[in-house]
Amino acid sequence: MKKQAIVFWLLIAFAAFGIIGGLLDGGGAHWSTILVPVLVVGIIFILYKYPPRKYRKQNPKVKPSARTMSKLAAERRAASSGQKRKSYPFQVIDGQKGKNEDDIPKYH
Repeated sequence: MKKQAIVFWLLIAFAAFGIIGGLLDGGGAHWSTILVPVLVVGIIFILYKYPPRKYRKQNPKVKPSARTMSKLAAERRAASSGQKRKSYPFQVIDGQKGKNEDDIPKYH
């Protein structure tokens, strides 16, 4: 589990204990005792869901080289100029055993 997730859930648990303790302490709760933990939980949840830019994973965009682009263009031209033929990766090779006509099912 990531450290950020552990810290997040610990803070959620502390806030929940604070809210429950505030409700059970003295019979009634003041708005300030409930409002502060709820705001803390809300802010933490928003930061967890939408982290600041410097903490986000950044995937650098790599521009393909001219050599790579020429290879891709050549492959596209070769594929489009050929006949419309399906290429299968396997080929059936008959074995050395003889075929037995009795073993072939009539229906597949």
